[in-house]
Amino acid sequence: MYIAEFIKSMILGIVEGITEWLPISSTGHMILVNELIKNSGFTDSDLYLYVIQLGAILAVVTLYFHKLNPFSPKKTPKEKQDTWQMWFKVIVSCIPAAVIGLLFNDYMDKIENWQVVSAMLIVYGIAFIFIERGKKNARITDMNAMSYKTALLIGAFQVLSIVPGTSRSGATILGAMLLGCSRSLAAEFSFFLAIPVMFGVSLLKIVTYEGVLGGVDIAVLITGMAVAYIVSMLAIRFLMNYVRKHDFKAFGIYRIVLGILVILYFALMGA
Repeated sequence: MYIAEFIKSMILGIVEGITEWLPISSTGHMILVNELIKNSGFTDSDLYLYVIQLGAILAVVTLYFHKLNPFSPKKTPKEKQDTWQMWFKVIVSCIPAAVIGLLFNDYMDKIENWQVVSAMLIVYGIAFIFIERGKKNARITDMNAMSYKTALLIGAFQVLSIVPGTSRSGATILGAMLLGCSRSLAAEFSFFLAIPVMFGVSLLKIVTYEGVLGGVDIAVLITGMAVAYIVSMLAIRFLMNYVRKHDFKAFGIYRIVLGILVILYFALMGA
């Protein structure tokens, strides 16, 4: 049983590392993997599914450490000031999710099912395709050009991701693009915004967890986090290279196809 949990944790780590950063819903994919690999272990718990995200977050910190670090001796005073401004914009953008997320946290846990996940996969898939078709030249191409108002509005879009199957990165990227941000900036800001949000969500799950973590549970969790960290490094680099040459329509199509497959799967299973 322990071996099965470790194997499943590695699989979930791979899924988390890929889907956390691509706009295709990590939570939706994790729910589906748990449905396909049923073993009723610690990897089925909400605590595991959320805290494993810390591995993915550490990948962002590693890849963007210099850009995120306002104390870097390699930066000029102006660059340090710009870094602080970037962090203030990230904090402002987190306010809507912090307020509304806490209010609706318990309710959203109750509606975390395949019906909601499949619907959100399809709805946001369609949204990506339509927004890309109507997208004009971006007027905001770097962090310095982003206003605090724009940052706050992107945070409002991020609130939509509390609905299972939406995708945190998908909601923030869509919102940023609608507000005039370039694809690269939208994706990068989504990465940075994930740091405080996902740390906060993970801490909330740990504090409210009613079970008892054993040594094996902790080892299983660390395994998943380590795999998510490695895979996230690759996924983030892929996405940033991809958006420099392509749009997000392919991700929209993927979401729609996956949403339909989810519906067909559970219909055939008689769920």
